[in-house]
Amino acid sequence: MAILVTGSTGVVGKQVLDHLRDSGAEIRALTRSPEKAQFDAGITAVKGELADIDAMRAAMKGVSTLFLLAPNAADELTQALQAMSIARDAGVKGIVYLSVFKGAEYVDVPHFTGKYTVERMIEHDDLPATALRPAYFMQNDERQKEPLTTHGVYGMPIGSKGISMVDVRDIGDAAARELLRRERASGALPRESYDVVGPDAITAESVASIWAEALGRPVRYGGDDLDLLEQRLKAAAPPWLAYDMRLMMQRYQQEGAVASSDDVARLAGLLGRPPRSYRDFAMAAAAAWSKA
Repeated sequence: MAILVTGSTGVVGKQVLDHLRDSGAEIRALTRSPEKAQFDAGITAVKGELADIDAMRAAMKGVSTLFLLAPNAADELTQALQAMSIARDAGVKGIVYLSVFKGAEYVDVPHFTGKYTVERMIEHDDLPATALRPAYFMQNDERQKEPLTTHGVYGMPIGSKGISMVDVRDIGDAAARELLRRERASGALPRESYDVVGPDAITAESVASIWAEALGRPVRYGGDDLDLLEQRLKAAAPPWLAYDMRLMMQRYQQEGAVASSDDVARLAGLLGRPPRSYRDFAMAAAAAWSKA
């Protein structure tokens, strides 16, 4: 039997595959274009996407464990629920679902509420699944390279309440560990969930300070302007997604997204080490930018 990884060519999916690479398990990676896929040896490309029901039914044959990552799409919820049902009907014994931190609380943020609804299905049907709930990805801030290095400005309007940002490598590591635990079990295991978070609450003040240290130059926070954020996002994303991201940042500004010490300790127990810090991410990114 095999582990099937969806979202295999994305930021998180690549990390999951990287952490599964030397596990000895049979790994399959779902992709729209297997002929273009460049996976490591031992990883089999499987044609399909979540929106294609027939392709998903075919892809699920011979699969015992599933990593389910639904894309940022207008019908994300439909795709995720249908994929979950197909996996259930195919007799998949273990699922790791990529949800989101604070999904139950951010009720007006579409992709948060959608992911929480999938978790409700897992609970209602008592599916053998682990819900991983990552916070804001540190690697999103790699897009801040130009404003940081050229203007000394951090431009993401995260606000002052604090966000327990997480390194995507920790998401991939946590997912791989749970996938292998479920794959290697003799049968279905009970439901589980983890908040996948960083050890620090990053604020407007602290993020500017961290980047100033990393870059060796003054850095200021660009402010809380959500109109400007939405306008910038619309240049590269559809309006519905830009507005969704605006609503997320609005809730970050209003309430923050800070993990408890118990959340961090529990994730560390899964990883076998402390989660990576934002400072370490920023220092590594600044070093890479200077070399480039």
